[in-house]
Amino acid sequence: MSASVQQITRRELIAKAAAVTTATLIAPNFLSAESKEPEVTATEDLMREHGVLRRALLVYTETIPKIRSNAASLDGNALYRTGVLFRDFGENYHEKMLEEAHIFPVVHKGGGKLATLTDVLVAQHERGREITSYLLAVTKNGRIATANAEPLARSLEAFVLMYRNHAAREDTIVFPAWKKHFSEEQLDELSDQFEDIEHKMFGKDGFDDAVEKISAIETALGYADLSQFTAPPPPQLKS
Repeated sequence: MSASVQQITRRELIAKAAAVTTATLIAPNFLSAESKEPEVTATEDLMREHGVLRRALLVYTETIPKIRSNAASLDGNALYRTGVLFRDFGENYHEKMLEEAHIFPVVHKGGGKLATLTDVLVAQHERGREITSYLLAVTKNGRIATANAEPLARSLEAFVLMYRNHAAREDTIVFPAWKKHFSEEQLDELSDQFEDIEHKMFGKDGFDDAVEKISAIETALGYADLSQFTAPPPPQLKS
């Protein structure tokens, strides 16, 4: 074997040995990183909480026709529990402790349209709490009286329309505007702060608990199977 061939062979062996050693050292760290749950950012946390509230709005939307057609046959307790969830997780925690205490004041300082928008959002929070109180009052016995059926249906329709627009503006305008005021390090600190508030209020992970509760409500009312909401195909175009 020539000297040049021996030199190439040695190089190949050294390279292969180095690759095996590197893979051995990196693999455990890679697996550890893969198994670690990624940290939830402050804005992601706010938006996934909106996801829970949107599911509550969907419960209201699906229930409104049933309130109108036969309120006596409706599971009023499930509707009551939806209102309790919206009050505890949405109004008392998400709105008061996060948005009104930490998000809106920062955005409002920018003045102009953003300040006007946050004023409207706060007013809508207050109106939403009034409607939730009304919902809880008329469903607290687990049933809906005939006299309350149409007024409740109208209130829930207005509530859903308001909050769909409300949450959409927060997700696309307010939260991005708020995020611009902070560095990545500051946002990480705020994420930790939000998590602390959540644990103090609920004694555990409030988001996971809220997801479990809304899932149980959907099951009780027959809304758990997502496939039932798949849209039908559009009509065929006439030639």
